[in-house]
Amino acid sequence: MSLGRLLASGVVGAGVTAAVRAGLGSGALVGGVREGAAPWTRTNHRGEPVSLLEGPAVAAGLVAGAVAGGSGRGRAAAVVATAGAGALGLVDDLAEDTSTRTKGLRGHLGALAEGRLTTGGLKVLGIGATSLAAAAVGTRRTAGAGRWVADVAVNGALIAGTANLVNLLDLRPGRALKASALLVSLPAGGPGAAAGTGAVLGAGAAAWSGDLGERDMLGDGGANALGALVGTRLALGLPRPLRVAALAGVVGLTLASEKVSFSAVIDRTPWLRTIDALGRR
Repeated sequence: MSLGRLLASGVVGAGVTAAVRAGLGSGALVGGVREGAAPWTRTNHRGEPVSLLEGPAVAAGLVAGAVAGGSGRGRAAAVVATAGAGALGLVDDLAEDTSTRTKGLRGHLGALAEGRLTTGGLKVLGIGATSLAAAAVGTRRTAGAGRWVADVAVNGALIAGTANLVNLLDLRPGRALKASALLVSLPAGGPGAAAGTGAVLGAGAAAWSGDLGERDMLGDGGANALGALVGTRLALGLPRPLRVAALAGVVGLTLASEKVSFSAVIDRTPWLRTIDALGRR
């Protein structure tokens, strides 16, 4: 992994994330509320208002960091996966029909089976498509066409699955950022490894204070983008057996989330609870 690319992507990712967040939050105060803030305001687990503006800021920082430190097909794959997941997540954040209770992957797929396209269903289909496109761009042809197609399918599923998994973790301050930093710290080579690592760590560092301070949250836009870039790094950097194992783990955790609360598991597991609470109020 190139130290120069790692540093370049980290610095650019942090700088763009901080600049975009500051720019998006610079509206005038009207009656004590920042003008234009309402569509971006959500209620966190404490019942307190938080801003979703961290999401587009982090997504922009991730894309910029991947561009600055990457090259060739690895950079192109990272941009397609990250920008696509961030944009589709942002649509879900801002256009979701809150009058219905369509939740979880199973809920959105069930709605699709009934002929209803929710914003979550659109996100599932869209991130699946952009992840496959990113995998097709980034996967090297080292054998026959059949093997390449199989690799693209595994890589695309891993990118999309990781994008969804990181979003499932965005339920407490800092949780998604910590999980992403841990995942990009795993040994992996391949095109874009340094750029992906630097962008995730840089953007995460810039967002850390607002997220852990419970002023901001990633939302779908930020968490899906973060997971997509992490997934791209794993998909393009791990050998085939480890990619298949990683995909199995992602699928297993996603299915488990439909039945089990991650927060409940973390709260009753001492070492997970300690890591989860690190830096929080």
